[in-house]
Amino acid sequence: MRPTRTIVAIAGLVLAACEKADTANNSAATSDEAAEAAGDNTLAQGIDASSRMGAALHAAGLDATLAGPGPYTVLAPDDAAFDKLPAGTLDTLMKPESRAQLTALLTYHVLPGTILAEDIGKAIDAGSGKTQLPTMGGGTLTAVKEGNAIVLTDGSGAKARITQADEKLSNGVIHRVDAVLAPATPS
Repeated sequence: MRPTRTIVAIAGLVLAACEKADTANNSAATSDEAAEAAGDNTLAQGIDASSRMGAALHAAGLDATLAGPGPYTVLAPDDAAFDKLPAGTLDTLMKPESRAQLTALLTYHVLPGTILAEDIGKAIDAGSGKTQLPTMGGGTLTAVKEGNAIVLTDGSGAKARITQADEKLSNGVIHRVDAVLAPATPS
C-alpha cells in the first residue's frame, strides 16, 4: 500500500510544481482579460463532477489539485470517450488499489501552463506540421492539424480530436477531446 501512496504523492507534487516550471508553454498564458472573464471558477469546477472524467479525477484525488492555483491545460475526454475503453477498464481503474494507474492515465491528460488551441496551432505550423506537447504524467503527445481540427496522438498511437477548445477558467483551460489518451505501454 505504501508504494501506491508514494506514487500518488509524487504525482501530486509534480502537478503542484508545475506552476513553477519554466517551460515554453508558460508563454502561452491567458491574458488578464481572459482570466477576468473566467472569474473564480477553477478547472475542477469546469469538469462536471458527475461526468466520468470528474469521477475519475475525484477517485485519483486530482480534483483538489485542479482546484489549486495552476495554471494547467486539461484535455478532458467526454463520457463517450470513456465508453470506447474496453469493458470494465474504467471500473478497474477507479478501485483504490488502482489509484496509481488512474493517476498516471489522468496526468497524461494534463499539460503544464495554459495552452490555447491557437497556441497549439501556431506550434504545429512552426514545427512543419506537428508539435510535441509534454504532459504532467511525464509523457508526450503529438499534435497535428487535420483540416481545421487539432488531433492529438498518444504514446500508443491512438488519436483524440479536440472537439471543444479554450474553455478558460481561473487556473487554466480545458479542451474537450473525443478519446481517452494513454502513454505507451512498456514492451
